[in-house]
Amino acid sequence: MKVNGVFEGGGVKAIALVGAIKAAEEQNVRFHQVAGTSSGAIVASLLAAGYTADELKKMMLETPFTDFLVKSWLHQIRLVGPAIRLFVKKGLYSGQKLEQWVSQKLAAKGIKTFADLPRDKLRIIASDISRGRLLVLPHDIRQYGIEPDRLPVSYAIRMSTSIPYFFDPVVIRKSAKVRPKGEMFSDQFIYIVDGGLLSNFPLWIYDQQNSKIPENEQIPTVGFHLVGRQANTARSILGPLSMFQALFATMMEAHDERYIEEWNRFRTIKIPTLGVRVTDFDITPDKSMELYYSGYSAASQYFKKWSHEHYVTCFNQFIRDRTDNGLLA
Repeated sequence: MKVNGVFEGGGVKAIALVGAIKAAEEQNVRFHQVAGTSSGAIVASLLAAGYTADELKKMMLETPFTDFLVKSWLHQIRLVGPAIRLFVKKGLYSGQKLEQWVSQKLAAKGIKTFADLPRDKLRIIASDISRGRLLVLPHDIRQYGIEPDRLPVSYAIRMSTSIPYFFDPVVIRKSAKVRPKGEMFSDQFIYIVDGGLLSNFPLWIYDQQNSKIPENEQIPTVGFHLVGRQANTARSILGPLSMFQALFATMMEAHDERYIEEWNRFRTIKIPTLGVRVTDFDITPDKSMELYYSGYSAASQYFKKWSHEHYVTCFNQFIRDRTDNGLLA
C-alpha cells in the first residue's frame, strides 16, 4: 500500500516516529511522498533519502542529541552570557551542528539538494516571521530569488527546526532579481524559524492535489501525530522562561489540534510521547526506546485496522464539507 506520510514536529519526541515507521514497514506500507515540520521534517527527509526504519533507529540511538547544543564563548560569561547571546544572535544555540549532522546523513545516501530527490518527494514546513508567512519548501523559496532545486535539503531542515530563541533564526537575503527597486537594506533580509510556529502538523498538505484526481488514483494521506499531554491540562507559569515555553507550545499545538479532532481522526495515528519535552536533548537510551515502542504500538494498531474503502468514504466526505464551507479551493 502506498501512502503520503505527514510527520509532526516534536524535538526529541521524533524518536517515536521511527517506531511508527517500523510498524508501517511491517504492514507493507510504502511512502510515496513525505512531509514534515521541525523534527518531523528531519525524519521525513531521511525517509525520502532512502533510510529504512532499522537504519533510523540505529542512527537515533547512537546520536547524542546534546552534541547539537554547541556553546559559544558567550556562554562562558557567568549569569549574563546566555542572555547576551540571545540578544545578539536571537538564539541560545546556532543550529549549525544539527544542519551538519543532517547534511552528512543525507550525503551518505547521495542527497544534497532537492534536485537529488524525485520531484515533490519531500515537503518541509518553515515560518517566515519577517512577512508572517508559512513556507512549503522547496517550492516557496523561489520568492526570495533562490531556485528550489538548488536548495540544500539540510538547509531547509535547519529553517524548519529553528525553535525561536532556542536556535538562531535562519537569515537569508533576497536576491537582487526579486528585490523591489529602492528597497531598504534592512528589508532585504528575511528571518525564518521553526515551521511549528504556523503549522506543526501539516496534514492538509496533500488535500488539494488529491481532491482533483479520480478516486482510483488518489494516494491516502496518513498523519503521524505526537500526543504529548492530556487535553485541558494547565501549564504552570512561574516566570518569563516558563511563560515563553507555554506560549510556544500553545502556538505549536492549538491551531492544528482542532483541525485534527474535527476532521481527521480517520487518517491520524496518535502517538503518546510519555511526558518527554521538545527540548529534552539529554534523553536516556531507555526513554528513547520507550518512545520508539510507543510509536510502534500506535502505528501497528492503526494499520491493522486499515480499510481503504473506509478511508475513501471519509476523505470524500471531508472534501465535500471543506468545499461547502469555502475552505478548499
